[in-house]
Amino acid sequence: MERHLAAVMIADVVGYSRLSSTDEEGTRARFRCDLSEVFQPSLARHHGRLVKTMGDGLLIEFRSVLDALQCAIEVQNAKRQRENDVPADRRLLFRIGITLGDVIVEGDDIHGTGVNIAHRLQTLSEPGGIAVSGSAYEQLRGKTDAPFVDRGLQRVKNIDEPIRVYLVQTDASARRPGAWSPLRGLSRRRMLVGMAILAAILIGGLNWWKPWTQLAPSPPTQQRLAYPLPDKPSVAVLPFINVTGDKEQDHLARGLTDDLITELSKVGGLFVIARHSASAVADAGGAIEAAAGKLGVQYVIEGTLQRAGINLRINVKLLDAMSGLSLWAERYDRQFTDLFAVQDDVIGKIISALEVRISEGERNQIERIPTDNLEAYDYYMRAEQQGPSYGNVQTYRQALSYYQKAIDLDPRFADAHAGIARIAVDIWRNDFNYIWSAAVARKIAYDAAGEALKIDPENARAHTVLALLQLVDGHGDEAEVSATRATAARPNDPEAHANLGLVLALTGSHREAIAEAEYALRLDPTPVPSFTLLAGMILYIARANDEAIPLIDTAAKELGSSETAHEFLAGAYAAAGDEKAAREEARKLQTLFPETNLTYYSHLYDYWPAQDLDYHLQHLQAAGISAWPFGIETQGPERLTRDALGNLIANRTWVGRHRNGTEFMQYFDTSGDTAYRTANTSITGKAEVSGDRLCEQFEGYFLDRMVCGYVLRNDDKLHPDMDYIHVTPQAAKYFSLAP
Repeated sequence: MERHLAAVMIADVVGYSRLSSTDEEGTRARFRCDLSEVFQPSLARHHGRLVKTMGDGLLIEFRSVLDALQCAIEVQNAKRQRENDVPADRRLLFRIGITLGDVIVEGDDIHGTGVNIAHRLQTLSEPGGIAVSGSAYEQLRGKTDAPFVDRGLQRVKNIDEPIRVYLVQTDASARRPGAWSPLRGLSRRRMLVGMAILAAILIGGLNWWKPWTQLAPSPPTQQRLAYPLPDKPSVAVLPFINVTGDKEQDHLARGLTDDLITELSKVGGLFVIARHSASAVADAGGAIEAAAGKLGVQYVIEGTLQRAGINLRINVKLLDAMSGLSLWAERYDRQFTDLFAVQDDVIGKIISALEVRISEGERNQIERIPTDNLEAYDYYMRAEQQGPSYGNVQTYRQALSYYQKAIDLDPRFADAHAGIARIAVDIWRNDFNYIWSAAVARKIAYDAAGEALKIDPENARAHTVLALLQLVDGHGDEAEVSATRATAARPNDPEAHANLGLVLALTGSHREAIAEAEYALRLDPTPVPSFTLLAGMILYIARANDEAIPLIDTAAKELGSSETAHEFLAGAYAAAGDEKAAREEARKLQTLFPETNLTYYSHLYDYWPAQDLDYHLQHLQAAGISAWPFGIETQGPERLTRDALGNLIANRTWVGRHRNGTEFMQYFDTSGDTAYRTANTSITGKAEVSGDRLCEQFEGYFLDRMVCGYVLRNDDKLHPDMDYIHVTPQAAKYFSLAP
């Protein structure tokens, strides 16, 4: 029995059964035509051998992986041109998988591990796309200009060890397989129709689309879609309607909607619109076809829920908005205890109706029951309807209470632990000290995310939280791994993609960061303001200012008093050369945050790469932000030297006032400990002299880092009764030594 190492390709037709059911003879003829006119000539050019056809698939062997990849790219681009004028639902598209592996040779046939892996890889590819294994990628690296997207380790059926998968971005598969860049499209529109329409589209474009509601309710065509259709089945789950008449059951209807979105978003072969955007178009009213058009999807799921005691009646319908036809509908009369079974059946029927292939890992995740305790699940659904997407103290507290009740009822409820981690990381980032101090929130976020992953190693939300924590802790490589695992676990989660974009932007991969931000916005085209701001920040850091400015500006207007929005908008305008707009945003920032200064931001973002931090600080300076609070100059003769500073903190007590009049007292002992108090604050920390600087560290402030400032002799007329000014990135404090 002969064995050898071979470059193996498998190409398989997407939706062949569906196409054959409509036109069996025509579909087979088109397949044979593609084989003779597209594949065979390319195989000859790239030294490929057609081993055999397998129904609607091809098994091909090459002498090198590079030959295989060049052939695959050539084939997919040729197919794109041939299918360009064919309606989307009739296109004959191929998925291609390539690996370098061991094969067994029997006559002209080959089989074995290499063939099995190539077959599994093609199922992980996209229509019109190419997937390669890690072993193939190692041979390709540095030998081709084709861009790759690392999708991480994937478990596949009948293969013991997970395999690393890379997706190849061809002309046919675009920057991301199945993705379209809304921001680039909008830039072209802006040149044609002006900034007013651009702004409307960027914030969701609901008013811009109002003329649709005045048209006859006919099925949308490609020309009426707000965005081109992805190259895979695209779905929006509209909010299920509670027809019980009892508003107490609203959370159950919303929870069912969210769960369907969550589970479907785990399927890489689908494109699933985010909850908020689907809800926004539903709230705007209008026909199903109009909703699909606004979201740029082909399929819509709608339904109703009615509960009477332990009994449930759920109606679900899957509609093809392009044709106006119902593809599948079902009514379930079950008990509440059967809710998970109903969800599984609905998801299975939808996947089957859309003829989507799912991997073994995806199947396992979908079939995984989140909890056996329905009361815990009820509390979890209530928590999900609270504030994680909106972010204020009251809703966070309520959501945390519900998550904790769910955990009390089922300590192994991974999603509830991940929910607490998600809120804790927001509390930490936003300094919601009314709930937890920053240090406590950070620890809770780490612990809760870790507990969720201990229970469910593929929990996407927990991986996303972990990535943010690792990023700020300076572990960029680990953060990228965690963020990538989140997108692999939930390929349609816009939050996971946006956070991966943030990690990539701050680890030097700017082009990839832009792609992730754009893809996140395509998944959630009508996002909440905080998400719009995050996307804009990513694009600004990645130097895509033309796309960043409208997003950050929209977020600033919707959020009202967001210091972060005005900070980044000032920087973005300065980077774009608009000094007047930059200074206006800096003025707004200083109104909200009078102490704003460059030194503060240099400490706050000290985990950023030096070039990105310098980029931001230079543009904030150009916008008019001073180096220290209130523009206080620290370089003059009034600045105390090292010896003088030592005398000020050797068993001494400072008594004074902040610039705004808040009285404070601070004590320093000889061992380096310090205690700071105001009427509302009492904290302890460490203090030391470094050169001419006084450096302090207080737990929960500035990410627990040592922060340095200067002490000046006071010649400021604001508080003439005080002898000194302590200038820190956070404040200007006027004081004298206690007697």
